Amino acid sequence: MAITGNGSPSPFVTFDRASWRSLAASTPLPLAPEEITRLRGLGDTVDTDEVATVYLPLSRLLNLYVATVQGLWSAQSRFLGSGEAKVPFVIAVAGSVAVGKSTTARILQALLSRWPDHPMVELVTTDGFLYSNEVLSARGLLHRKGFPETYDQRRLVRFLSEVKSGAASVVAPMYSHLLYDVVSGPGIPIESPDILILEGLNVLQSRARADGRLPGVFLSDFFDFSVFVDAAEGDIRRWYVERFLALCSTAFQDEKSYFHRYARLNEAEAVATAEAIWAGVNAPNLVQNIAPTRSRAKLILHKAADHSVRKVLLRKL
Repeated sequence: MAITGNGSPSPFVTFDRASWRSLAASTPLPLAPEEITRLRGLGDTVDTDEVATVYLPLSRLLNLYVATVQGLWSAQSRFLGSGEAKVPFVIAVAGSVAVGKSTTARILQALLSRWPDHPMVELVTTDGFLYSNEVLSARGLLHRKGFPETYDQRRLVRFLSEVKSGAASVVAPMYSHLLYDVVSGPGIPIESPDILILEGLNVLQSRARADGRLPGVFLSDFFDFSVFVDAAEGDIRRWYVERFLALCSTAFQDEKSYFHRYARLNEAEAVATAEAIWAGVNAPNLVQNIAPTRSRAKLILHKAADHSVRKVLLRKL
C-alpha cells in the first residue's frame, strides 16, 4: 500500500517500489529485454525488472487517464452534436541533464503504444526548439544553452497550440546532438497522434519573461499529464561526469562532433572538464530553473544512487 509519510499534509501520495509495482501485477510486460536495452540512454541501468516495477504501472495509470479523457471527449461531442476529432493527449517529461528523462520518455512511448486504444504515440524533445548556435552566440547565450531563455518559447507554444487544436499535421524542428545545434530542413511531421510525449529540461516552467511580465500562456496549459524525473543533485552530477567520460571514447571521437576537441583528453582532464561544465552550466540551471518545477508535476519518479526509482509520488486528484 502507499506510504503515508509523517502525517503532515501533502498534495502527493507516496509509493515505495513494492506498492507501486503491485498496481500492475496482472499486466504482462510487452517489451523484450533487447528492446529495453535499445531504449535506455548512455549510462542508464534500467532493465526488465525496473520497467516492470516502475514504468509498466505508470503506463497502466496513463492508459486510464487517456481512456477517461477520450470518454469525456465522446460525451461532450454527443452533447454538442459536434463532429470534431479528438485531440492528442499530451504528456510532459521533465528533469535535469543526465537524470534519465530521455530513457523514461522512450520507455513510456514504447509501452503506451502497446495499449490497443492509443497505438500511435509520438515523442518530441524540446531540443529542436532551442535557438541556433548562431543566434545564441549573437545574444551571448551559448554558454547558457539549456536555460529557459535559450529556447524559442513562442515557437514551442505555437507548436503545442496547433497540436491541441487538432491540426492534422504539425512540424517539430530537428536537433543534432552530434553537431550540438538545430538542423535546418523540413522537420519531423507529427500527424494527429493519440498521445504526444514532450520531453525537456524546462517544460514545467512558470517563470516571468525577461521583462518581468508573466506570459499569457504557459507550456503546462497544454499538458494532460506531467512526469518529473528526480534524484539527489550529487547523484545527477556523478551520472553527468560518467556520461561525459563515456562520450569522450564514443560520440566525441567523430570528427564531425561539436565536442571532438574533448576526445583526446586523458581521464583526469575529462573529469575536470565535465566537473567545470556541470558547475558552470548544469548545476545552476538545475537549482534555479529545473528543480523548482518539480512540485508542479502530476507524478515524480525519485531515483536512488544506482539509477533505480525508489519512490513514486502521485498528485492527489
